[in-house]
Amino acid sequence: MKPNVCLYDTTLRDGTQGEGVSLSVEDKVKIALRLDQFGIDFIEGGWPGSNPKDMAFFERMREIPLEHATITAFGSTCRPNVAASEDDNLRALLESGVKAAAIFGKSWDLHVTDALKTTLEENLRMVADSVSFLKSQGLTVLFLAEHFFDGYKANPLYALRVLEAAEGAGADWVVLCDTNGGSLPHEVYDIVRTVKGSLQVQLGIHPHNDCELAVANAIAAVQAGAEQVQGTINGIGERCGNVNLISVIPNLQLKLGYRCVEDEQLQQLTKLSRFVAEVANMAMPNNQPFVGNSAFAHKGGIHVSAVLKDPKTYEHIEPERIGNKRRVLVSELSGQSNLLAKTDELDIDVELDKQEAREIIQKIKEREFQGYQYEGAEASLSLMLLAAGGKLDSLFTLDSFKILMEKSRDRAILSEATVKLQVNGQLVHTAAEGNGPVNALDNALRKALETHFPCLAEMQLTDYKVRVLDESGATAAKVRVLIESGRNGEKWSTVGVSTNVIEASWEALVDSIRYLLWKEGCKRSEPEEKAEVRAGIVNH
Repeated sequence: MKPNVCLYDTTLRDGTQGEGVSLSVEDKVKIALRLDQFGIDFIEGGWPGSNPKDMAFFERMREIPLEHATITAFGSTCRPNVAASEDDNLRALLESGVKAAAIFGKSWDLHVTDALKTTLEENLRMVADSVSFLKSQGLTVLFLAEHFFDGYKANPLYALRVLEAAEGAGADWVVLCDTNGGSLPHEVYDIVRTVKGSLQVQLGIHPHNDCELAVANAIAAVQAGAEQVQGTINGIGERCGNVNLISVIPNLQLKLGYRCVEDEQLQQLTKLSRFVAEVANMAMPNNQPFVGNSAFAHKGGIHVSAVLKDPKTYEHIEPERIGNKRRVLVSELSGQSNLLAKTDELDIDVELDKQEAREIIQKIKEREFQGYQYEGAEASLSLMLLAAGGKLDSLFTLDSFKILMEKSRDRAILSEATVKLQVNGQLVHTAAEGNGPVNALDNALRKALETHFPCLAEMQLTDYKVRVLDESGATAAKVRVLIESGRNGEKWSTVGVSTNVIEASWEALVDSIRYLLWKEGCKRSEPEEKAEVRAGIVNH
């Protein structure tokens, strides 16, 4: 039976040192609560005394009971020639009210002599005195040996003496840091193995990702005897980031048999990753291992055919075990297997014979040649499948729209859209202003339809992207517009393509509304349906 691995999260401290990452106090509280629910053992909240935000976080967390995790404060050993009991940094750790403190100290002789400008013996005194002082105050103490692997390679005897000083002073954990992120997995394994044979204290690993090896180094350290991994959610952090706990946890638990969290908590891994990304206002890479949107996405027809027969053919684990899901992509590379699997995945009740499936595949290939892309616009794909199966009502049709833009010397650009629609046999003529032509068009379209379909009032446009498809065409180039819409936590994406960005936007906007109305089960009124049949109008 392999031992449990202790999880130490430093997203709220080390993670915020990443470029473009900024969390408010409330953001940090939200993430801390989510980490606690997931089963993280230690949550490092920040460096007390370094800034008001971190102190405010610790004050807030005094009022919030956690079910599992221990809130931890970060700091350094005492300064050279200053007693630990008189050091302001260590006093700030105590004032934060935490029960655990993580303090870093120098383990590379180069840093001791050149950065701290002190002696090797004084550094040992600083480590031992700091750990002993915090232990005397009743805290759980984790000593972080900064630059340990570089220090060990340069002077192994001194690096070990630093660890022995922390252990002798009563540290609960000694954590080996690959601060520069330059170590290789075999080096980490060998060094951790040596340290494990020299100390009795519990060992942790704190790797950085500068060589894209942080996950491999964390796994190597655990296999060599480390019992704690320190990292961040989604690997955010300074320079190239910290080790990504989102990848470390399933590798250790599902691949190697270590215990990190309960199985039920592991199923929340994908949600945790996306929650932190959302709070931190960061875009998650689609190809992020385990939890990315594309992690279990299958595109090639041969792949899809095999996965439908046995998922193990192209999936290394069951995606449900970490809260992700299988996706089948439909594109110009697709076969009929993709299409049939997609109708099941999207829960679309459409029965297609082989000929109809071939026709839809051919239509998709033709449209992708024109610039459409349905991998990221599944709502538009759903509408195409529904229309092919005769299960999509048009509900409304366009007569015309106009957009007026006016720019004067002393005011911003004014955008106004006018829309004429046929809705339930009536001509609806509306106008609305907006922040730009697309927003004005969106507002006018909603204004025309909300009286007939009140659910549209709850729908929001959450993202808008434009991509030029043929750069050589300059301002006359064809563009693809991708729109993401949302309602009550659900999101969907639609696509439009044209040489005119307004027309492409209109197409995507209409699809986004049609998709919601289909989800709501909206139907045309019977009189309108009969009138359209008499007039020979065909749904599209």
